[in-house]
Amino acid sequence: MNSSELLSVVTFGYGIAATLYLASWIFQKPFSGQLAKWAAILTVIGNLAGFFMRWAESYDLGIGHAPLSNMYESLVFFALTIGIIYLFIEKRYQNSMIGVFATPVAFMAMAYASMSPNVSDRIQPLVPALKSNWLIAHVFTCFLGYAAFTIAFGVSIMYLLKKRERSDGKGLLTYLPQLNILDELTHRMVLFGFLFLSVGIITGAVWANSAWGSYWSWDPKETWSLITWFVYATLLHARLIRGWYGKKIAYISIVGFMAMLFTYFGVNYLPGLHSYGSF
Repeated sequence: MNSSELLSVVTFGYGIAATLYLASWIFQKPFSGQLAKWAAILTVIGNLAGFFMRWAESYDLGIGHAPLSNMYESLVFFALTIGIIYLFIEKRYQNSMIGVFATPVAFMAMAYASMSPNVSDRIQPLVPALKSNWLIAHVFTCFLGYAAFTIAFGVSIMYLLKKRERSDGKGLLTYLPQLNILDELTHRMVLFGFLFLSVGIITGAVWANSAWGSYWSWDPKETWSLITWFVYATLLHARLIRGWYGKKIAYISIVGFMAMLFTYFGVNYLPGLHSYGSF
């Protein structure tokens, strides 16, 4: 089995985990929640194994490099970071309901990587601009930020749903974590993601200077990374300085996630220095 075949299995693993988390929420069966957790753990292990297998395979082909250089590889790493951060959150808060909103995103990322005709799983040589030691540092930090923002988005959706909980205390929404927990978790995930996105932008600027002779060129990817950074900076400013919380923070988190998605996917279809890649 090569890495692409293993990662195809991983795609179904995330789908199974997402289904089990949903079943656990709907039917409120602890056994389903335990199955979902172990499905997620095994899938993340498989995802990590596939990532390193692909890295080793690139060396076998004589073009060895970290598997972070195209859309397929970035989607694989995106799903992996979401899975790892989510499992940490589940253990920290001892609540599996967050998995209902986190694992489907990892599944969709892997499904797009494995099934889209527009995404190739071929291991290819690096283009000259990507042949840099900054590649791992830049992509690793950016995608840690992206994954944290994704978790924050899911938690924000949960917060807005929880606000609609029936006054009689019945219904599926009663099983979601309490509002104060969801609000605090959104803030922590955004802060975590913001720090790593900031480092990612800085390492990207240093890399750009070594590759193209300029720290900043207002390339679409750079511009939208900055827009995303400002959205989340606004959220943190509103939270820490203005004392905003709850629905306002949730809405800004959702806007930030939309900006992040466009930074990740949308700008790849615009002409620019990053149009060849996925980040």
